[in-house]
Amino acid sequence: MSEAEKLADYRARARAWLEANMEPLGPTAKSRFSFAEDDDFTPERLAEQQALQRKVYDAGYAGISWPAEYGGQGLPKAYERAFEQEAAHFVMPNLGIAGGTTMGVCGRTILAHGSPELLRTHIPRVLSGEELIVQLFSDPEAGSDLAGVRTQAVRDGDRWVLNGSKIWTSGAYYANYGMCLVRTNWDVPKHRGLTWFLVPLDAPGVTVQRIKQINGNAEFCTEFFDDVELTDADIIGELDNGWTVAQTMLMFERGGGGEAAAMSSPDPRDIAPDLRELAAAVGRLDDPQARRLITTAHVDDVVRHHLSRRLVGLMRSDSRQAGALASYGKLASGVYDPIRANLALEIADGGASTWQHGDSPGAHAATDLLNCRFMAIAGGTVEMQRNSIGERVLGLPREPSFDSERPFREVVRAAMNWSGKVG
Repeated sequence: MSEAEKLADYRARARAWLEANMEPLGPTAKSRFSFAEDDDFTPERLAEQQALQRKVYDAGYAGISWPAEYGGQGLPKAYERAFEQEAAHFVMPNLGIAGGTTMGVCGRTILAHGSPELLRTHIPRVLSGEELIVQLFSDPEAGSDLAGVRTQAVRDGDRWVLNGSKIWTSGAYYANYGMCLVRTNWDVPKHRGLTWFLVPLDAPGVTVQRIKQINGNAEFCTEFFDDVELTDADIIGELDNGWTVAQTMLMFERGGGGEAAAMSSPDPRDIAPDLRELAAAVGRLDDPQARRLITTAHVDDVVRHHLSRRLVGLMRSDSRQAGALASYGKLASGVYDPIRANLALEIADGGASTWQHGDSPGAHAATDLLNCRFMAIAGGTVEMQRNSIGERVLGLPREPSFDSERPFREVVRAAMNWSGKVG
């Protein structure tokens, strides 16, 4: 049997299993997670979705391209894509923003850098839905300057003691673990003294608090660590070499895995259906100005879609450049999302200022405007993406940096004593 025939047979078996075991995706059912739903992620809903994920895992359709020795199926990516295409017609397990981070970013990063013992312990639980892992990335004092984190782990005999705090962690309030970037060496330049730990979020000394956002949701969290005890077995990657792991994580977060970039920009065969619905709701579907705005958005949708397709092709052909190329997609989202949100607001006019209770196109337009800067900041600002493209894709010289080669302890001391006076 040829590879094409094997793939076709696999697709047919997957389709048969889905038809026999999963609910078809109807007009009101949602297959993908919405940020607006995150506040509804109750323990009951979590248990229900975890049971559904376990069902998929037991059938052999979770981690299709992940290594078989750690609970996956070890099949080529083409088999995973085939299953996802078939599963798009069914209601699939939905573990929310933490689930997306677990499978799309943290799990893949741990696979790339974790020890065999750590992988054998955690990856099967990740694939079965038993464990959710989130990113403990930004410190309150280190966001875009990620290498400037001050949350620290200090060795004490055969253990590590973690102190500090993290912020802007999506879905931490119902996750089990956090991949935590901490400083383990203050006497080397800031990029060389970082280490990743896998931290249980129910460990003594860990406090997780939710953050109320401008749109009323509270999916972001901040975490406080007070003398949290960890061991060498909790380290992901090499001691003091956490920046290498961070680059892998950022690649996946920005879509450098290849598939995420394509999925984030669906084929716009229909002309901006959400904006046409919005225009109809406010009585402007035949308004020439509204139609011009809808057309503008559609042109942008098409360009963005084909940019994503181009990026996926380049990433697949050169995996070494995938992380840098992913910055183009992240930059496009950060620039384009605010433009599209403002186009919707122009179309909605007063309909995005007030609306009746319940589902409303005007309410969606207003919420999208509140959220439109999300991708311009989260996962690295648009300025950081431009720097990455300039330096790593175009080969331009790095921007001058006064602290990149100085021991981080000296950098912090200088910052604390800096008066701001010149001369």
